Amino acid sequence: APLDKVCVLSCGISTGLGASINVAKPPKGSTVAVFGLGAVGLAAAEGARIAGASRIIGVDLNPSRFEEARKFGCTEFVNPKDHNKPVQEVLAEMTNGGVDRSVECTGNINAMIQAFECVHDGWGVAVLVGVPHKDAEFKTHPMNFLNERTLKGTFFGNYKPRTDLPNVVELYMKKELEVEKFITHSVPFAEINKA
Repeated sequence: APLDKVCVLSCGISTGLGASINVAKPPKGSTVAVFGLGAVGLAAAEGARIAGASRIIGVDLNPSRFEEARKFGCTEFVNPKDHNKPVQEVLAEMTNGGVDRSVECTGNINAMIQAFECVHDGWGVAVLVGVPHKDAEFKTHPMNFLNERTLKGTFFGNYKPRTDLPNVVELYMKKELEVEKFITHSVPFAEINKA
């Protein structure tokens, strides 16, 4: 494996990819919402694509990210600022009651709550990836749990680096995981400050 490519698997990509594949585990043909379309969110979308999700809805406040996110499997986009109701309600309307899986990659506590509240009653699973402010509190109505929604968290996509990263590299070597599209610039170490 070319080390100048697979080095990017050391953090964000593995985290988002694993959050989808290992934790959310979207069934083939399912609908997935990804909150935050930075590197980790794009990797979560890529994981949903690899898993066979049929609809991948990117949620981000920055519409300039939407075009790039198509390359990672996003099929639709929602900018919460474009709506005068909570984004979880928008997603529920788009998906006939809620998405099957959601992956939150912002660290914003409101996005975390939205990601949980947008999954479908009965089988929806929300995965929190972003790291919140140390004083943040997660508040939601207990009925969201009683209605059989599941909330999970993950660190590094539930990968164990020593034993699991070789499998992620293997995904890349088999061309199932497209690492190149995550790389926007290559800068020599001497120019690390510029990078």
